[in-house]
Amino acid sequence: MGGNKRLYKVGRTFVALLIAGGLVLTFFNRDAISMGQKEKEGILTAEQINISFQDIGGKLVLENVKEAQQVKQGDVLMALDNTDIDLAIAKLEAQIKQSSGSIDIGMEKATTVEEQTYRSIEQCKKSYDAARSTFANKELYYQRMKKLLATGAVSQLELDNAQTDLEVCRAEMVRAERSLNELLAGTEPQDRMKVLTTDDASGIYLPTIEQTRKELANDLYNVESMKIALQELKVQKERLTLKAPEDGKILTIIARQGEMVAVNTPVILLESMRYYYDIYVDEITAAKLHEGDLITGTAVASGKTVQGRIRLLTTAPGFADIKMSREKGQADLAAFQVRIYTEPGEGILPGMTIKVDSDELLKR
Repeated sequence: MGGNKRLYKVGRTFVALLIAGGLVLTFFNRDAISMGQKEKEGILTAEQINISFQDIGGKLVLENVKEAQQVKQGDVLMALDNTDIDLAIAKLEAQIKQSSGSIDIGMEKATTVEEQTYRSIEQCKKSYDAARSTFANKELYYQRMKKLLATGAVSQLELDNAQTDLEVCRAEMVRAERSLNELLAGTEPQDRMKVLTTDDASGIYLPTIEQTRKELANDLYNVESMKIALQELKVQKERLTLKAPEDGKILTIIARQGEMVAVNTPVILLESMRYYYDIYVDEITAAKLHEGDLITGTAVASGKTVQGRIRLLTTAPGFADIKMSREKGQADLAAFQVRIYTEPGEGILPGMTIKVDSDELLKR
């Protein structure tokens, strides 16, 4: 009986202390609900980046970093075998050089042929004029011989000889005219008239030369296409060397030296220097916050001040509204997610808890 009384007294004392402790916590706002309303906490997280070779694969021949190594933007991390691309670049450069040389020679030859054709036309025009003049003289001579034959002053043989000379000159004139027409074939009427009236062929349109230049121009377009292909190969060669996109720390090396790497397959996991933490607030507090607001937090472990800015303010996932899951005592209100980005600092490491006082959130 005495033992039961003793247990009863101990139980009464425990209950009394429990009630008294609860009242004290409530009075000083140190209970779970009050603390949840007063302080918001989030885990500092560093954004992680999967790094891969862009649109290219191959054999990994250089592994230039180790796990946990700090790297700077632009540092060489890895490299793939570049033998095949080097050969393709050398082959294409040789083709471009050869084609460019052929085009240059072709252009020079076209210019030379053009000048020679101008001179040939002028020479042919002179030959045609000479043939016409000779034919005219021979025709006069023939007509004179015909008259003299009628008077008996010349023989029939002399007339026949004069006629033969006339026909030879006629044939020579026709041949010269035909040669001139062949050289002027396809020219514009005004160009033809220029040659016939001035004996100067310089600068006239020559269709064969123009066609040659068009063909060379097409070849030049092909060279430009090859130059673009060469530039693409050089870009691919640059992509064979993997560089750090930003400052950070190597977390995981996925591919090892000597392995074959598939296109766009991650080979390194990088922890960036972009830090953030999330806190969850009720809708009343959220209404007073804006993206871009400066927020001052405190690292729980070190007590250091952590400056940051709100980059994301949005409705929180449904689990954040469940009582006791995130912010204690906030189940009766819709929760909002506040993502705050901060700069790295001494004594501030990913994984640490950052605390933000509610007064910091409501002072706006």
